[in-house]
Amino acid sequence: MKLRHALCASAALCSLMSPAFAQDETVSDSAAAEGNEIIVTAVARGQNRIESSVSVSTIGADTIANLAAPSSADLIRQIPGIRSEASGGEGNANIAVRGIPVSTGGARYIQLQEDGLPILEFGDIIFGNADNFLRADRSVARVEAVRGGSASTFASNAPGAVINFISKTGEREGGAIQGSVGLDFESYRLDFDYGAPLADDLTFHIGGFYRTGEGPRDIGYNGYDGGQIKANITKSFDGGYVRLSAKYLDDKTPTILPQPVFVGGTNANPDYNAIPGFDPRTDSLYSPFLTPAVTLDGANNPARYDFRDGLSVKSLAFGIESEIDVGGGWTLTNRFRFADNSGSFQSPFPAGAGAAQDIANAIGGAGSTISFATGPNAGGVANPATIGGNGLLANVVVFNVRLNSLDNVTNDFRINKEFDFGGGSANFTTGFYLSRQSIDTDWLWTSHVQTVEGDGNAVLVDIRDAGGDLVTQNGTVGFGASFFGNCCRRNYDVDYSTYAPFASLSVELDRLTLDASIRYDFGDASGTITGADSGFGIGLTSFDFDNDGAISPAEAQTSVLPLGNARPVNYDFDYFSFSLGANYLLTDDLGIFARYSQGGRHTADRSLFSPAVSTVDGSLPGGDAGVVARVDQLEAGLKYQSGGLAVYATGFYAETAETNVDIAPVVLFDTTYEAFGLELEGSYRTGPFSLSAGATWTDAEIKDALDATVLGNRPRRQADLVYQATAQYEQDAFTVGANIVGTTDSFTQDSNQLKLPAFAQVNAFLAFRPIDRIELGLNATNLFNATGFTEAEEGSIPANGIVRARSIAGRTVLASVRFDF
Repeated sequence: MKLRHALCASAALCSLMSPAFAQDETVSDSAAAEGNEIIVTAVARGQNRIESSVSVSTIGADTIANLAAPSSADLIRQIPGIRSEASGGEGNANIAVRGIPVSTGGARYIQLQEDGLPILEFGDIIFGNADNFLRADRSVARVEAVRGGSASTFASNAPGAVINFISKTGEREGGAIQGSVGLDFESYRLDFDYGAPLADDLTFHIGGFYRTGEGPRDIGYNGYDGGQIKANITKSFDGGYVRLSAKYLDDKTPTILPQPVFVGGTNANPDYNAIPGFDPRTDSLYSPFLTPAVTLDGANNPARYDFRDGLSVKSLAFGIESEIDVGGGWTLTNRFRFADNSGSFQSPFPAGAGAAQDIANAIGGAGSTISFATGPNAGGVANPATIGGNGLLANVVVFNVRLNSLDNVTNDFRINKEFDFGGGSANFTTGFYLSRQSIDTDWLWTSHVQTVEGDGNAVLVDIRDAGGDLVTQNGTVGFGASFFGNCCRRNYDVDYSTYAPFASLSVELDRLTLDASIRYDFGDASGTITGADSGFGIGLTSFDFDNDGAISPAEAQTSVLPLGNARPVNYDFDYFSFSLGANYLLTDDLGIFARYSQGGRHTADRSLFSPAVSTVDGSLPGGDAGVVARVDQLEAGLKYQSGGLAVYATGFYAETAETNVDIAPVVLFDTTYEAFGLELEGSYRTGPFSLSAGATWTDAEIKDALDATVLGNRPRRQADLVYQATAQYEQDAFTVGANIVGTTDSFTQDSNQLKLPAFAQVNAFLAFRPIDRIELGLNATNLFNATGFTEAEEGSIPANGIVRARSIAGRTVLASVRFDF
């Protein structure tokens, strides 16, 4: 008997292992390590790992608790093949898979899901990444990730991977309450969850967290504040179930953008060093001395926005899912969710940094002087040579984006039929998916000058010209993106509809499994966009913000939205995806598989200000090629599991063709990428000891591009090797373990000049259980305080040696106590 059939003793039981029905506490980490768990993500029906022809990994609830990852992106880094640049904080991560490029912020080719439905339809909405609205707490039973393969056909806009956070549903009674406190940083957190059967056919689960504190970087104020609560209730009946679920997220965190660092050496062998008084691991350009950003809002009215809001997100979601066996082997499944999403993104981005006098002269002319605009020395004259303790200033553009609405409604309907025939069995699934994603945002950027200081001490400065006249206003150079040519005053108000019929057929013939799946995505975009660039002209006006009856030089550079000159967005798109796979069990313990897939991805708001969308009527004059990226993938490998040992090896090929647009200023890229690679994943368990590890080697190349100088180069931030491993020893009274995540070097930009150095981050955890139901824990993130840069703006070392780069956070140690009940 095949293993899946042994685990699914009846068609009814297998139906409960569908994507809609999340098996929660019953799936242990040991089952995941041995490959015995039933996979429910991006497959037609629940399937055992060794028999599936896809690359899939699972992170169980115990591992999630042990690692205590600072963010969902940090947790995702534990998945082989995934490159998750989690240096931005709680959200705003860049996530890619295998050799598919990091060509935008966010997760362009990956769909992040909760319980089988997308958090947002598009993973890389500008300033509204999907992980901004995702938190991993005790309500999560496990995380499943499917790379390549059927991801193209079982989810829209996900040709690279589907990563699914699956919630607990209260199958077994129990819960916990946990309090955590930072030992070397300010963080206070309370987690809780509880679930139980209310009756033989009724279960519920509720869980969430609240967290407050300064956080892992010294910003000088309470930057982390908020939490979430999730709940569900499930009613089971003969042949099916109905589940209601809800989530409320209200959270505020700093979001870290690239920061100034000194780089010596050469582009090929650079030496990255902290600027005196500013450690990129523990400091940031945030500070309590940054006064609220004053600007015109989305209606061109004066408004003030507090830097301390950082990345603020709110989400109120409601879902209902159901499954029913209608007889004759037919099963109907439907999942629906509506999410009211909004928030803001406010973070200082250094347009440049340099010697204080050089910065002042560039703004006010030769002979300019500097004075403090905020902070304890406000009004005092500054010495350019010693200001900030390092003699540096930064020209800062505040990325102030109001996420007015990222509302999302999705529905996934499926019909499944399992049937037997002479010599085998088959499984047929068809269905229809639809979603409506709103993107309503205002870009209200402003420009400032500030010191480059750590420990939350950065202050704004004013510049006076040689005649003593102010050319700034309370540290503001312009009430717009002055350092970017006054670009990027924008408003989007566009709705995107996605529709997708899909079908799959899987046939089991003794030890051979064959499967094929297709998906046809089509939809439309409708709404309006307004901007102060890209065909709209520079939108500048003068505005008397301080009401003194005079217009200052800064007030004369006030960006305004040309609201009377909005242009329409009105186009249709479509693309076809398919996937073919085969898996053969050589023995009960060893299987081989192969798969070929073609998929696509609608680029949505990333294309709005590009030539792809007509400035006249919002159509697509060149067809939908400018708004659809395409990915072809081939993979083959083997899977072995026996006792406590499991080994998975996959060779892969990926070709990606996309049109991409840089946002400040608008630059069009039409690029084709190609990548070969090998992905290894393994685990071993013997008695109380367990080891899991993964590594992905990739040889990637730019095959075609508008810029001929980058042909043949390695795509930016694509390392040859990324790896991770976790070793753990567990007894009844204690658990101790260590985790490492690392990468070899890569290039900052496609020009392949300046390198990002290799780095490895070690994390460790210890849990002690002195009596039943009580656990004391210690978690160290970045135990050895490594510096690791995940991105940099410069393609080569500039003359002053200052590069803007984003580093992982420094060491943090968290202590916790948990009460189980």
